[in-house]
Amino acid sequence: MSLTVPSTAVVRAADAEIIGGGDAPATGRLLLDSSATGGALSSLRMTLAPGADGATPHLHTASSELFYILGGAAQVLAGDEVLTLEEGDLAVVPPNVAHAFAAAPGTEADLLIVITPGVERFEYFRLLTRLRKGEATLQELLDSQDLYDNHFLDSPQWKAARSHG
Repeated sequence: MSLTVPSTAVVRAADAEIIGGGDAPATGRLLLDSSATGGALSSLRMTLAPGADGATPHLHTASSELFYILGGAAQVLAGDEVLTLEEGDLAVVPPNVAHAFAAAPGTEADLLIVITPGVERFEYFRLLTRLRKGEATLQELLDSQDLYDNHFLDSPQWKAARSHG
């Protein structure tokens, strides 16, 4: 796969689109979508309230997902294992491996997330926002799994880990 970044990709903090926030348990900052990086990556920053869920179990068929913990602690599902990552820790989940993330129980989490190679994902996060507001349906989300390479699945390990928090 050949990637060509048309120019240096930069997003200023003041220009990042913010999703969630306010009284929501999660705030996302959409940093760079795939089209801004010539397909190299997509990135966002997620800040989660103490114990808040980030993403339910899913996998990507074509991309790896990197999680870097900027602050706090997060639980990350990687295959059949649930890891607790703390500030400064990094994990990369390869394609076709189940993963999810949430703030560790009683702790907030601030994560930098990078998907590589990139997939246009900003519309996916906007769809999630509309779903939370009742402006989209669960069926619309399920119908978008191939478009956004975000395939939902069940994880007994994740359910067990999150039910104990």
